[in-house]
Amino acid sequence: MMTDEEMIHCRVPERQLERAIAIMHRLRIPGGCPWDAEQTHESIISNLLEEAYECIDAIRANDRPHMREELGDVLLQVLFHAEIAAESSEDPFDINAIACELSDKLVRRHPHVFGSSAVHDTEGVLSQWDAIKRQEQSIEDKPYLKNCGKGLPSLLRAYKITKKVAKVGFDWPDHAGVVEKIREETDEVADTLSMDDSDPRVAEELGDLLFCTVNLCRRRGIDPELALDAANRKFERRFNFLEKALKAQGISLNEATVDEMEAAWQQAKQEEHS
Repeated sequence: MMTDEEMIHCRVPERQLERAIAIMHRLRIPGGCPWDAEQTHESIISNLLEEAYECIDAIRANDRPHMREELGDVLLQVLFHAEIAAESSEDPFDINAIACELSDKLVRRHPHVFGSSAVHDTEGVLSQWDAIKRQEQSIEDKPYLKNCGKGLPSLLRAYKITKKVAKVGFDWPDHAGVVEKIREETDEVADTLSMDDSDPRVAEELGDLLFCTVNLCRRRGIDPELALDAANRKFERRFNFLEKALKAQGISLNEATVDEMEAAWQQAKQEEHS
């Protein structure tokens, strides 16, 4: 059996997870890294969020080398939390306990693979997963949406909420119904234009419009987060073109008029479609 020091320098491909665990342990013990040793579960929450989003960005860009690196950074956060938890005097657990709980859950929630359940399509799998989850958490008699999407950013949580209620039939019969609701919400947003920005009804109506738009995305099989990300990228691309076009005319962004910006913007759109 390798010593911790030997494992830290081990290059055997199939033992790299063990190596990462040994390195994380070494960083936290006396004589390791002062910064790593000072961290707590709470202090590295932002790291977990940041690394997850950076990994998502690499996936969307289909940048495989970068994806491998960012997935490693996400794994680092799991190993970091596991090491901190293992040191705790109150209900300690380590990476093996985390992996064991995950494995048990995967087997338990896939009875069509590891048991005798006769489920053969994706819809049935998802319905079965949800039923098993509710039974495990003893929430059969609690609100259907209890903890649904808890902790997710609001856009993703709206998507998850609407997707879940649709499973029990609370949904529009067709896409046209959602579009009509979006028009209705747009009219209600227009009615708030005469209100002061601090009026809570302004934010409420804008929130309703966003929520309905997420619903339409969900019905069309489009992830609203991905759709908004694509819109962000398109806007950034076109605005960069606008800035470059104005600069070629000797005009800075601060000097440009609205008409000059609009003309450059329309040019950017034409360039994309040509």
